[in-house]
Amino acid sequence: MIKSMNVTELKERMDKKADYILIDCREQNEWDEGHIDGAIFIPLSEFNEKWSANLSDADKDKELILQCRSGRRSLSACQILLSEGFSNLNNLEGGILDWEAEGFAVIK
Repeated sequence: MIKSMNVTELKERMDKKADYILIDCREQNEWDEGHIDGAIFIPLSEFNEKWSANLSDADKDKELILQCRSGRRSLSACQILLSEGFSNLNNLEGGILDWEAEGFAVIK
C-alpha cells in the first residue's frame, strides 16, 4: 500500500528518530543542490537497476519514505517497490520543494 505523507509528518518522524528509510529519487544534479539529511540517493532514472543494492537486506514491511522534487517521481518509485513486495510505502507530498518552503534544513 502506498500512503501519502507531508513534510511536517516526515520532520516529526526525524525528530523522534523513528525507524524508517528515506529515499531521494531525484537526479544527481538535484541531489547536489541539496538533500534531506539521512536520505539514500537512488535516482528514478536508475531505480530499477539500483534499488536492490540499497534495499536487498531491508524488511519488506519496513517503513520506506520516498521523495523527489514535488512527489511525482517518488510515486513512480513507490509503485516499483510495491511490485517488488514492499508494503509500507510513503510518498512525500510536495517533495523537497515543500520541505524547503517550510524552512527545514537540507545538506549541500
